[in-house]
Amino acid sequence: MIIQNTKETLQATHANLAGAEFNDVNLQDAQFINVNLSNATFTDINFSGAKFSNLNLTNVEIEACETTGMKFRGVLVSDLFEAHRRKA
Repeated sequence: MIIQNTKETLQATHANLAGAEFNDVNLQDAQFINVNLSNATFTDINFSGAKFSNLNLTNVEIEACETTGMKFRGVLVSDLFEAHRRKA
């Protein structure tokens, strides 16, 4: 299915969208509840202000990202990096 040049709200429930591709798409204020994103790839994404909870982050890799103000379990990531640098 191709959805193109529309501003309609999409609701997908009990759906299999495996292999879907989103390119130049506005998902601002979208909600993802009970969603399987295993092995998904995120490139050039704006997650500013997003909140993540109850996640399985096993084997997740994060690289080349702006992390200003980012917190992990309530701790600033910049503080975690600094503590790691001091320990090394």
